Amino acid sequence: MRFIVSTSTLLKQLQSVSGALSNSTVLPILENFLFEIKDGNLTISATDLQTSMTTSLAVEAKENGRIAIPSRILLDTLKSLPEQPVAFSVDDSTFAIEISAGDGKYKLSGENGEDFPKIPVVENASSVNLPASVLGEAINKTIFAVSNDELRPAMTGVFCQLTTSSLTFVATDAHKLVRYRRKDAKAESTTSFILPKKALTLLKSALPADDVNVSVEYNNTSAFFKFGNINLVCRLIDERYPDYEAVIPKENPNKLAIDRLAFLGSLSRVAIYANKTTHQVRLKISGSELNISSEDIDFANEAHERLSCQYEGDDLEIGFNARFLIEMLKNLNCEEVSLEMSTPNRAGLLLPQGGDENEDILMLVMPVMLNSYA
Repeated sequence: MRFIVSTSTLLKQLQSVSGALSNSTVLPILENFLFEIKDGNLTISATDLQTSMTTSLAVEAKENGRIAIPSRILLDTLKSLPEQPVAFSVDDSTFAIEISAGDGKYKLSGENGEDFPKIPVVENASSVNLPASVLGEAINKTIFAVSNDELRPAMTGVFCQLTTSSLTFVATDAHKLVRYRRKDAKAESTTSFILPKKALTLLKSALPADDVNVSVEYNNTSAFFKFGNINLVCRLIDERYPDYEAVIPKENPNKLAIDRLAFLGSLSRVAIYANKTTHQVRLKISGSELNISSEDIDFANEAHERLSCQYEGDDLEIGFNARFLIEMLKNLNCEEVSLEMSTPNRAGLLLPQGGDENEDILMLVMPVMLNSYA
């Protein structure tokens, strides 16, 4: 088998799917790219058995064939070569590969492409089409709140609810929760599933900047994403997602409205002086004044800042983990936010003010018990 392709074109395609590679020592073939040539078209696949990505490009080739090529050495070689045509020659009996580029020749050992795991194909699937910008925004707004706790596998992914009127993405780690809803995206029937974090991270980096259409197909076990020449398949997390609606407080009489960047800047500075274990900051609200303070008794560090705000409700003192609030504020892009609270021991809701009318974002953050300093 022999084919010719440009170095930069091939490298770009390899990099677009390389995130799905595995470092498995149990199945070394998962450290390889699968190259399949059919009628002058090269399909490249990478998988870790849970998530698979494929891409395709046209090459100069006279015969069909398949070979598994070690990913690391191939990527490193292409990165160090200037833009030029490269020729790959594969010995179909020994799986030896020779790469010819300009005056250089590079030899490496491949593996039998037939031993490469089969990439799942769509069967009995339902589908929905989403603009890349909507999908990208939904991932960006939720993925930071996903849990890393392997003992609670349902929460290590993003919960997707599709209905005939909206699309909802939810992520939580039991300390914070994000619900991202789009009213301008809908499916033909109601369903829900949990997408793993790795697949969403790969999707986020692979989605193009221009607003192409992404075809999303799903069945009981897998989800399939197609856009441009990229296909991504992931195994769904087979768990029951917690009833997130039950933890969102309905009655929140205390409402604080404040400039997002001013709030973010103040929290970022005050958090430097907080206890390094709890990251606790104290919000004391009275009238149109918000006092943000922190203290680390062990090192005699403390910080106080005062901000003006709009506030409706009773005077309130509440503690939060500053890291969670900062993360949430960074993942919003509105000018003003609203923080809705009821009591110091119940969750607070962070809501963007203004923005896209088709977008409904709710962020919930659990309070922390205030220590006793005055």
